[in-house]
Amino acid sequence: MAAVNSTMLDLGTTAPEFSLKDTNGKKLSINDVKGDKGLLVAFWCNHCPYVKHIRDQFITLAGDWMNKGVGVVAIMSNDVDNYPDDSPEKMAEESRNFSYPFPYLYDETQKVAHAYRAACTPDFFLFDKDLKLVYRGQFDASRPKNVTPVTGQDMARAIDQLLVGEQIPEEQVPSIGCNIKWKPGNEPDFFSKA
Repeated sequence: MAAVNSTMLDLGTTAPEFSLKDTNGKKLSINDVKGDKGLLVAFWCNHCPYVKHIRDQFITLAGDWMNKGVGVVAIMSNDVDNYPDDSPEKMAEESRNFSYPFPYLYDETQKVAHAYRAACTPDFFLFDKDLKLVYRGQFDASRPKNVTPVTGQDMARAIDQLLVGEQIPEEQVPSIGCNIKWKPGNEPDFFSKA
């Protein structure tokens, strides 16, 4: 599985709207999941080793961020016909087994991933209270095959700055992970199989 980087959507971009079903079959919109202080959108899946690598720390930090007024949502956009481990049933199992404190939504048509120009799992997009993009980078420098501990420090620093009204530096390290598994013929212009 080739690792790919985030496309680094332009800072200041307004969060694209969505209305997707959660693991209980309830439709949630961006207004349902945003917090008073902002919104973190994570493109996520069950089977990716990059997601599994940071999962526990992300869950812990996400709960803390949500308590501080930042909404957190995970969106799964993979082709479940070819990757059944990411099916809605398996998403519900994953959410239960790991006590996700945030909604886990299914982007069946992959239109939301297209709108965000999401490229990999995990791929993160942090928006301020006005839903303007302020950070789109890595969780931290840890990877499945390096020895760097999983801390979430890059994301945590950006969220701390957001919460106190500080400017988040524009120089940001792209997230990296498994490419989103596009349905045949649905690959976006930024997707490369190379």
